[in-house]
Amino acid sequence: MTALSLAMVLAEAARRHPDTVAVVDGDTRVTYAELWLEARWYAAGLVASGVRPGDTVALLVPNVVDFPRVYYGALAAGAVLVPVHLLLTADEAGYVLRDSGATVLVCHGSQLTVGAAAAARAGIPVLTVGPVPDGTGHRRLVDACGTLPPLPSYVTRSAEDTAVVFYTSGTTGTPKGALLTHLNLVMNTTVNVFDANDARRTDVVLGCLPLFHTFGQTVAMNGTFRVGATLVLLGRFTGPAALDVMLREGVDVFHGVPTMYLALLDAAAGRSALPRLRLCISGGASLPVAVRERFTAVFDTDVYEGYGLSETSPTATTNQPHFGTRAGTVGHPVWGVEVEIARADLDDRIELLPTGELGEIVIRGHNVFAGYHGRPEATAEAVVDGWFRSGDLGRKDADGFVTIVDRKKDVIIRGGFNVYPREVEEVLARHPAVAQVAVIGVPDARHGEEICAVVVVDPDDPAPPGEQELVDWSRGQLGRHKYPRRIRFVDALPLGPSHKVLKRELRRTVE
Repeated sequence: MTALSLAMVLAEAARRHPDTVAVVDGDTRVTYAELWLEARWYAAGLVASGVRPGDTVALLVPNVVDFPRVYYGALAAGAVLVPVHLLLTADEAGYVLRDSGATVLVCHGSQLTVGAAAAARAGIPVLTVGPVPDGTGHRRLVDACGTLPPLPSYVTRSAEDTAVVFYTSGTTGTPKGALLTHLNLVMNTTVNVFDANDARRTDVVLGCLPLFHTFGQTVAMNGTFRVGATLVLLGRFTGPAALDVMLREGVDVFHGVPTMYLALLDAAAGRSALPRLRLCISGGASLPVAVRERFTAVFDTDVYEGYGLSETSPTATTNQPHFGTRAGTVGHPVWGVEVEIARADLDDRIELLPTGELGEIVIRGHNVFAGYHGRPEATAEAVVDGWFRSGDLGRKDADGFVTIVDRKKDVIIRGGFNVYPREVEEVLARHPAVAQVAVIGVPDARHGEEICAVVVVDPDDPAPPGEQELVDWSRGQLGRHKYPRRIRFVDALPLGPSHKVLKRELRRTVE
């Protein structure tokens, strides 16, 4: 067994840079030595609560210092982590807890309404962190730690053991748990900071991407800790708040999705002082070239756009200083990873295409996940001949730059979050007045894409719903990133010869 643990990212930073501030959270400043000590203390509390190596610990915590404390504490205890999306409903979060086999949920007090309900649905206990109202009946993790000594170090794990499970919806509408190993995540973290990007120990990084998300977790948090820099957390992102904290803390590195870049541009208007940003990285969705050009002009810096998926740890390609940048592309494959273009019409084998041809983006290397939790059939469909099939269509030019052209799957990317139409359609179809529904993504200047439900109303309904009624109803059934903001009523959905809804035709007519 090759011993390797993602926990060593923090352990080594504490050994090499003990007095460097690792995390800034408002007025709180925590050094690497302090953070690793606190993580090992949390680990002792988790062990005392019954967590054993290989057990699954779910984490429902916003961007506060307790996130890395619990994250590395669970890893130090030898557990598998399941970060829970903060925008899920109790039912959706409960599904993640049940499907993953989580044995305990560590929940921040601010998320306890959803977290406690989700844990009850899954039949597992809750340990709380952060400020918690009296009388909740849930045990605090610090009380579980009590007077216990911190674990002396992290529990030994194998490089191929699962470290983190990211839940990502599929075209079936049922979320799947992507199994990321310690090797996947240690390598992707290391390659991001030492090969793909010009990261430096003196960096001050804005941690505004959700830490439960693979981009914020691997690239921002773990990458910052790997190089021994400082992470400045921002719990709720707005353009003005981000600019204020960047100026106050001297932030010079920014990771964000395109909507965040737009928000920063909006907030910069009329300001005399702007942060001096040395390194900016964009991912999660395509960054419009016009936005990149505006950002470069206003902030006097370049933006390095990249591409990846939960299943690829996440980074697969990025524009890199070594190769130069090319607007409109997602750059080159990162070190140790191959990214090619394959025929999209072949499901049972990979047949690579010549330079410049359009096809499905396929990926292989140290970043490709170990499969979907409990879904061998889905894993076999996703990994063919050793290549991960991304479901995205693109080209690779003669200079090695990769361009995303379209998506083979119908995924909608709203503000950097993946939303799968089938999942939304299944919820809307339960509304008593909805006879048929198709959900599509439509262009949106702020979010990249907006969710639009095209609805055929039951002709026998005596009081058909209005647009706002369906939006409000959906809001109560779906996470905040999933419910449709736009409703279009039609007499019939366009159908093809096989009676499948022609979503391409819907997009043309709705736009």
